[in-house]
Amino acid sequence: MQLPKLSLYVHIPWCVQKCPYCDFNSHGQKGELPESAYIAALLADLDSELQWVQQRPLHSIFIGGGTPSLLSGAAIHRLLEGIQKRIPFEDNIEITMEANPGTAEAARFRDYFQSGVNRLSLGIQSFDDAHLKRLGRIHDAAQAKQAVMMAKTAGFTRINLDLMHGLPNQTTAQALADIQQALELAPTHLSWYQLTIEPNTAFASRPPKLPDDESLWDIETHGKAQLADAGFQQYEISAYGCNGDQARHNLNYWRFGDYIGIGCGAHGKLTQPEQIIRRVKLRHPKGYLDPKREFLDQQWSIAAVERPFEYFLNRFRLYEPVPKQEFIDFTGQVLETPQLCGPMQRGIELGLVDDHSGYWQVTQRGHLFLNDLLDLFIVDTD
Repeated sequence: MQLPKLSLYVHIPWCVQKCPYCDFNSHGQKGELPESAYIAALLADLDSELQWVQQRPLHSIFIGGGTPSLLSGAAIHRLLEGIQKRIPFEDNIEITMEANPGTAEAARFRDYFQSGVNRLSLGIQSFDDAHLKRLGRIHDAAQAKQAVMMAKTAGFTRINLDLMHGLPNQTTAQALADIQQALELAPTHLSWYQLTIEPNTAFASRPPKLPDDESLWDIETHGKAQLADAGFQQYEISAYGCNGDQARHNLNYWRFGDYIGIGCGAHGKLTQPEQIIRRVKLRHPKGYLDPKREFLDQQWSIAAVERPFEYFLNRFRLYEPVPKQEFIDFTGQVLETPQLCGPMQRGIELGLVDDHSGYWQVTQRGHLFLNDLLDLFIVDTD
């Protein structure tokens, strides 16, 4: 198998409070954060992963959470400096950091930028104060707009805004107003995705009233048109870039690239000559910071028969063609493998995929029924 590009994901597990829709590994902040101890643990965790680097430079870094912007600029500086001492960076490395408007400070944004963070992802979710309150967000619309301005003043030229639609009792007009207010702030990238009720969340135990399917279709149809008219190109199910701006870190995920994961509950996917490994770290900060425990919680190899599904799971989210040679290089499987041939032929017959000489292309219908397409590639291993 060919080694793909290598990225690094860093997980910061703390939030001011847990949002009712969130199923990420996040924990409400209680007292002062163990900032120094956690940065030291992250770097020690990275030391335990260096065997997987295999002489590759880092293509991208994503600092996510949780709320990474709870950390000081000095902590982020120590983190990035420590990472670069261990793994060389590509010349044009993308370093993204998530931030929430409710924790935005102009001085911190400036410090993050000066430390090497060159892309900021702001969790806006909505510009409607009533919707923000229902979502459990700690910021309001004014703070969201102020955070974008602070980021630009700090020097950030690549800014992503996270927006959700299909919110409790949200109308089409309200959803489109959120998009318009985001566009007026002139970000370079938008992540616009539908709210879903995930298991083990507060919303799952007390489900809110969400828009019906007809309203959701109306919101999505008009929203996509609005974004296209503003020059934002959809290149993935929920990702829109302006003037060619795309999230290079996420693209490496979606193209079945490799990534090391450090931090509480972080996931990694690494390629070896004959196998593909997935690794997961301890979820809870208390266990992760315990020097008597290892950082690794789970590790397993992706069976050869499961690799077509694992490859297409994210690859089919993209609107670009899927090169057949890439499938061969990154999965170690041939095009004649039964776990590929049968399902792909069925997808073609259903009008979900088009087959070309050197690539496959998910059709418009395929993107609408993506779960149905992916289900074709699931292998029953029982």
